[in-house]
Amino acid sequence: MERTYLIKPQLDEEYPIAVYGKGVYLFDSSGKRYLDAASGAVTANIGHGVEEIAAAMQAQAEKVSFVYRAQFSSAPAEKLAKKIAHLAPGDLNWSFFVNSGSEATETSMKIAIQYWQEKGMPTKNRILSRWVSYHGITMGALSMSGHPSRRARFTSLLQDFPDVPPPYCYRCPMGLDSGSCGNKCAKELDMVIRRIGAEHIAAFIAEPLVGAAGGSLTPPEGYYEEIKEICEHHNILFIADEVMTGFGRTGKMFGIEHWGVIPDIMAVGKGMGAGYAPIAAALVSEKVMEPILQGSKSIMSGHTLSANPQSCAASLAVLTYLEQKKIVEDVDAKGKYLKDKLLVMKVEFPFIGDVRGKGLLIGLEFVEDSASKKSFSKSLNITAFIVKKARDYGLLVYPAGAGMDGSSGDAVIIAPPLTVKREELDEVIELFRKVMKDVDLEIKSLVRG
Repeated sequence: MERTYLIKPQLDEEYPIAVYGKGVYLFDSSGKRYLDAASGAVTANIGHGVEEIAAAMQAQAEKVSFVYRAQFSSAPAEKLAKKIAHLAPGDLNWSFFVNSGSEATETSMKIAIQYWQEKGMPTKNRILSRWVSYHGITMGALSMSGHPSRRARFTSLLQDFPDVPPPYCYRCPMGLDSGSCGNKCAKELDMVIRRIGAEHIAAFIAEPLVGAAGGSLTPPEGYYEEIKEICEHHNILFIADEVMTGFGRTGKMFGIEHWGVIPDIMAVGKGMGAGYAPIAAALVSEKVMEPILQGSKSIMSGHTLSANPQSCAASLAVLTYLEQKKIVEDVDAKGKYLKDKLLVMKVEFPFIGDVRGKGLLIGLEFVEDSASKKSFSKSLNITAFIVKKARDYGLLVYPAGAGMDGSSGDAVIIAPPLTVKREELDEVIELFRKVMKDVDLEIKSLVRG
């Protein structure tokens, strides 16, 4: 094999070369077809090869693909910000465009801290977050992430922001039964704030559904209503990390809308550009912008390619397509169909410990013993085995963390493009059942061994 000069995720692994994508399918250089039941990294919300998006990108490229944000604005950036203001809940009317979800959460953190500085309260400079969470790989975003395996190499450089237990109903951190717990995991936020002192805390950040770190952990009813009430009581901002859940993924335009809560700042990405161009944003409320507009009149953040007109044109086309085709309206029904099929499979394969999620963001956690919820030994690499077997069958699923420590369990996410058809969901189930049969044989052989 010809040597590579590209640094890939696993340096000793050989990756297929993707050459073509259409709808929910990708094709490699050998002609093999893959059903993209992961939307890449839960990103390709409208599927691959949509002609309207390619046409919009070409039209913009023929005008201008780059201007620097300190010298010019652009029509695509202005139009995109206006569209998002209309889509976002409440008074989240301001957009700060960046290039990735990590940059969006880090910018959100910076804005929250600056908000209190502009109000004359500079000691409010700490961000609270939860364990079993992931907010990005840049240093500020990683400091907010309660993802031990991703933090491990850089612990000495990171802030100790995670301090709150996750809403992990399958493995309740309080040892309580879901539905009768009174959202005690939410109430823990109040206790943490009192221990640290609200005068030191700028904001609390949370993913509406926990993605990569927890395999689509889904909080119970009333959880975010209580979180928001606690934040308001202590005069702390609430940041919703909608990088994975935003723009229809959970069956509503934004995941937090399932709880009827309006955050002060919202980080978005992934589905915002649907993989057609790198773009993300921090969405900021009128409340948070007001002291900045009255004070320094400048947010201390930004990158060379922030508000890039080419990326903004792509995102604008994606969100227009999402609206015009009424794609989000069908996501809930598709998600329930997929989840019901997976719940049937859970009975067939007892090592599927939990099936959870909303819309087309479905997580499955795998356990050695369903009664005790004992995780498999890490040495077995069950998640990696599932992902590889699925790819062998032409099915792409997304690996995720699990376990109360965020690293001892096994999970995957199934999150096909929102445009997926019923027959394609049936194909996902058919292929995934083949994978589960292989897992069953593998487990039995290991037990015999």
